[in-house]
Amino acid sequence: MFKIAVLISGGGSNLQAIIDNIENGYLNCSIECVISDKKDAFGLERARRHNIKTYVFDKKEYGAELSYRILETLENKVDLIVLAGYLSILNWDIIKKFKDKIINVHPSLIPSFCGKGMYGIKVHEKALEYGVKITGCTVHFVDEGTDTGSIIIQKAVEVKDNDTAESLQKRVLEQEHRALSEAIKLISEDKVHVNGRKIIVKDM
Repeated sequence: MFKIAVLISGGGSNLQAIIDNIENGYLNCSIECVISDKKDAFGLERARRHNIKTYVFDKKEYGAELSYRILETLENKVDLIVLAGYLSILNWDIIKKFKDKIINVHPSLIPSFCGKGMYGIKVHEKALEYGVKITGCTVHFVDEGTDTGSIIIQKAVEVKDNDTAESLQKRVLEQEHRALSEAIKLISEDKVHVNGRKIIVKDM
């Protein structure tokens, strides 16, 4: 069984999509644990409802030790770490130990509207401010930079003339739910191969 850990900071709707896709048979994997950097993240309640082990490593409490605690908890226990709305930055040690085994979903078509300070509703505000006609989401491997890892999957979303940041965020989130599970499925079936910055997806 392919084993994953899911890291969250908030409501956990991407986590819920993964849980749903495991339960409906789309994903042949198990969530070994859910880790949050916030004690009051609703995603923790989602995990508990499905009897998934949870850990809280509050970033205010652990500070620079946060990534070490996560590494200590997950090393040799999971095949993939999934960042599903996780807002803390992982340090180089855990990224090195889990090279090409950490993925993140970002609410834009990278390299647009990404990097330092670009998260949550801010991303969609910037997309509307710039006037793009197409936005979307990106699932990528995590490297030592911020949103700079190799791209696995992207989903496009049309920007409507009457969109607000909130309405755009909602439609992009729907695609995040699809893209993240698709990426997990491909990786779990050994169909994702890294060739420098380029990702080769086989048998799609």
